[in-house]
Amino acid sequence: MRLRATPILALVLVLLTGLLTAVPARAEVVHPRQQWLRDSTAGLFLHWGMFTAPRHLDCAQWEKDVTEGGWSPDYWIDQARDLGASYIVLATFHSALGYARPWPSAIPGSCSTSRDFLGELVKAGRAKNVRIMLYMTDDPQWHNNTGVEMLDSAAYSAYKGKQVDLTTRPGFGQFSYDLFLEVMEKYPDLAGFWIDNENEYWQQNGLYEKVREKRPSWLLSNNNTDTPIMDTVSNEQKTGMIPAYDYPQAAFTPMPRLTEADYKLPTTGDWWYDGADHPVDARLSTGRYITNAGSSMKSLMAETAMVNGRFPPQQEAFNTFMSAWVPPIKESLQATEGGGYLYGGMRPGHWNDGAHGVITLPRTGNVQYLHVITKPSTDHVRLRDNGYRVTKVSDLRTGERLRFSQSGGYLTVLGITRWDDYDTVFKVETAGRQGFYGSLKATASAEGAGHPAAALVDGGFENYWDSDGRVPVSMTLDLGKPDKISYLAINQREWSPTYARSTFGRPEDSARIKDYRVYVSDDGKHWGKPVRAAAMPSARGTQVIDLGEQRARYVKLEVRSTWSGPQAPRFYHRLRIDEIQVASSYPTSHDALPLEAEAQQRTGKARVERCAACSGSAQVTGLREGTLTYRDVTVPAAGEYRLRIDHTAAAPTSLSVAVNGAAPVTVQVPGDNKAVPLSTALPVTLRAGANTITLSGGAGVDRLAIAPMPPASSVPKTTMTVDPSGLQWVGSGRQSLKVSATLRLDDDDALDQVTLAPVAPEGWTIEGEAATSATMRLGQTLAGSWTLTSPPGKEVTATDIPITAAFRSLGRQNTVTSPLGVRPRPAGRVFMREAEDSRNKIGEAGITACAACSGGQKVRNIGGGPDQGSVPDAYVLFEDVTVPEARTYTLDIDFTVNGNRSFFVTVNGGTPIEVKVNGVGNNTPYTVSIPVALKAGPNTIKFHNDTTPGPDLDRISLG
Repeated sequence: MRLRATPILALVLVLLTGLLTAVPARAEVVHPRQQWLRDSTAGLFLHWGMFTAPRHLDCAQWEKDVTEGGWSPDYWIDQARDLGASYIVLATFHSALGYARPWPSAIPGSCSTSRDFLGELVKAGRAKNVRIMLYMTDDPQWHNNTGVEMLDSAAYSAYKGKQVDLTTRPGFGQFSYDLFLEVMEKYPDLAGFWIDNENEYWQQNGLYEKVREKRPSWLLSNNNTDTPIMDTVSNEQKTGMIPAYDYPQAAFTPMPRLTEADYKLPTTGDWWYDGADHPVDARLSTGRYITNAGSSMKSLMAETAMVNGRFPPQQEAFNTFMSAWVPPIKESLQATEGGGYLYGGMRPGHWNDGAHGVITLPRTGNVQYLHVITKPSTDHVRLRDNGYRVTKVSDLRTGERLRFSQSGGYLTVLGITRWDDYDTVFKVETAGRQGFYGSLKATASAEGAGHPAAALVDGGFENYWDSDGRVPVSMTLDLGKPDKISYLAINQREWSPTYARSTFGRPEDSARIKDYRVYVSDDGKHWGKPVRAAAMPSARGTQVIDLGEQRARYVKLEVRSTWSGPQAPRFYHRLRIDEIQVASSYPTSHDALPLEAEAQQRTGKARVERCAACSGSAQVTGLREGTLTYRDVTVPAAGEYRLRIDHTAAAPTSLSVAVNGAAPVTVQVPGDNKAVPLSTALPVTLRAGANTITLSGGAGVDRLAIAPMPPASSVPKTTMTVDPSGLQWVGSGRQSLKVSATLRLDDDDALDQVTLAPVAPEGWTIEGEAATSATMRLGQTLAGSWTLTSPPGKEVTATDIPITAAFRSLGRQNTVTSPLGVRPRPAGRVFMREAEDSRNKIGEAGITACAACSGGQKVRNIGGGPDQGSVPDAYVLFEDVTVPEARTYTLDIDFTVNGNRSFFVTVNGGTPIEVKVNGVGNNTPYTVSIPVALKAGPNTIKFHNDTTPGPDLDRISLG
């Protein structure tokens, strides 16, 4: 059975249905027990326990206050239903909430209530079709963080008839293992366990196999780790995306794996009630709710119940709002899948004029739901149609039918006047997907073991092709005979985030295609020049490469680079693709878009030419000896607007643009394929009402688009890397630093007049010229190197040196800056370097913020340990540790740790030295010192732990 690139999950589950029986511990991506969760949109996450404010340290008193406060299971169930949640995850046995168990337990070891809160909740949920899952933790480290011991090792040891220390991971693993078994016995109507990470004792004693044997219908979910036997992978509190609500940008698990996004609804405060009524951002929360549905992710929304179970007023108010807002669009959210991925559908993400949204699909039929979460600045929405021929568009809430146009691979919904504040939903009816070849063969210049090129064209998403870590790499598709080729539709594997980030200190980056070339051939041997050479955006969903109208048997996609950088080795050059499809043509409709070039006035040799990839399937060329004039470019008010020109050119050229008879402006046009439109935007001043725009020059023109200028605060997205990074510690006297920097454009809007250079602090000198570029487009980079020298005759003082990129975009001046911090080494130190310094190698470890640490950062996730999801090649290797003479030095190690852990320190490849440390809290730096024998000149010092997780490393120094 193969999962195909169409809306077929219902068929998949039909094929899998049958009696639920015990199964071994293996990956089960799709299983009938998951059906209720696949049909869900959201769940309610409740962190509620003894440490809910006001904090309780006595179990009986907490239970008394809960009951006398009026706790009712029906309140939680009704609030979940208002929120649009079909399940509740109850997190009471939580390391930060006192390890309380809200059920009567025969197993001593932590707080256990006399009243069966869990049983009452399960019963109430069953009556109203809301399922209950129980949170379980693997973590004993917070057992006495209040100064009072919350785990009773003596009582549990007496119960077991042997000594068991619950404050250790093995002891706590045994205790919690017994609790799993007890809960399975007592609560058959529970829906499953939501497990926060792993414990080695559970694995060694077959816990998950026992769950499958005892309760085969229960689900298992794991937090932040893709454990094969688990049904669900949950992604905790992802932030930093643009737009902020687009949670799936940070996800790392491809469909059809069940995934959750678990996040706090209150925008401030803890996961549990801390005594305050924190606000709920309706815009952010509804946006997450919809975008998650658009990627088949379940929204597990955390609310902060008070001791009596009730929610603070602002959370109650949001739940009430959701109870009225969701029902009119419920059909687009419940029992649907995300569109633009393996289930088919149009492309989600960033659309025209600032619009952003997602697609959802019913599992049968030819309907798609277009969710516009951020509305455009214009009255229409334009997105890639991915080959679906549209027959009707209507507003789901009102039923109003809307006009639309379709050509060149795009659907445009026209004349939209009613927008919902949070999600305008259009019901799009189609005649299915058209124009794709059904039988292809594929080869590749490289492939990973078990992931052959044949997976590129097998029609399924269970198998994928892997580049085996090789880039550049090429894939060749064989149609079997020469035929028409219009575009490629590429589904890259959605296993990486869309941008560089760090999750719990683990480096992540987009493994997607950046620079590419496409060639065609009749014999597979003679390829000629590329028919396309461009950059692909780092985005989720189907990506399309338009080729113009080619005729060939073979088409070759050559990937020149990917978006990931070497700081994320798991993703660097690790290209994976699920499917590549080849299309012969685009769906078209007869309704024209506004401002099509072919409908405007032409002079001289300007003429209309067919252009299948263009809007309206035509463009105007011949503008070197003619003009194209738009005489009715209408805007409601005088002011500055964003003019976008869709143009074509085989080689770099320019267009002359004159507005209302004013002096023309020259616009640089990049070269690519003369039958594939690209876009350039510029600011223009227009008067209220009708305006005239005249174009001439070396490019063809497809269409114009007018929109308001983006906010002045809007800056195109860029990535700047500086080497070395991290705080730089220098010795006495005059110092010189060699510095390099690279600026990359991650946005569609071009940059003009770009410069990149350090800004010298007073008295410092710079050797090396500024790097410059007349223009930069998506994916292009600008790099420079300099030598920075401190003032003569003075000691270096604490200095921050700005590395600054300056550029213009849409006529506005912008800058982005990355500071390089320089600090004098303390007296007596012959060497000092931050762990996060870019000169170090860190393998699979990651850099994370640490406000109390030197330089504000540290390296996290050092060391191995299968129950922690760590790997042995997560380390910090300090190279070029240079000292003036051979002798024994004192190595000071600055670190943070919670509990008891160990570093192993290896000097110059010698015998590892174990350094045992302990501490409380991962944000409190400590220092430990050991003697190390070093040779004169450069040395290496490696921090690692090949069996268990080590502490976090802040900095080292030698004296």
